[in-house]
Amino acid sequence: MSGEKDLSILLQNMEPVLNAGEYVFCTVEKLNEVPDIENILFFFREAEAVTIVLEKSMADSWSLEYSYISSWITLNIHSSLEAVGLTAAFANVLKKENISCNVVAAYFHDHIFIAKKDAEKAMEALYTLKSN
Repeated sequence: MSGEKDLSILLQNMEPVLNAGEYVFCTVEKLNEVPDIENILFFFREAEAVTIVLEKSMADSWSLEYSYISSWITLNIHSSLEAVGLTAAFANVLKKENISCNVVAAYFHDHIFIAKKDAEKAMEALYTLKSN
């Protein structure tokens, strides 16, 4: 199953879910520097370093540096990786509220990381997409 491609269906049926916890973006030179890879949410290898995203409490216990504390919102609808316009739609509604977002498109769902202080405001903004 490859997910939904139709933007109107995606917007009408998506359910934004605010996941519990605080999340941070950290960097390490190599992934084997991470004490317990099972406790990271995801990683991305860049030319400069490996970016890892994990719960703030775990980063604190491993003494990893970070500068941005975020909340994590999952859009609960199986969106296709080929869907056009979903990221633009939610980025635009968040932009109107002056909320920055960092997006991860995984196989089943889109995930949005926003500043912790903006979590509730972001959820309200995302729900407006369902009513349009």
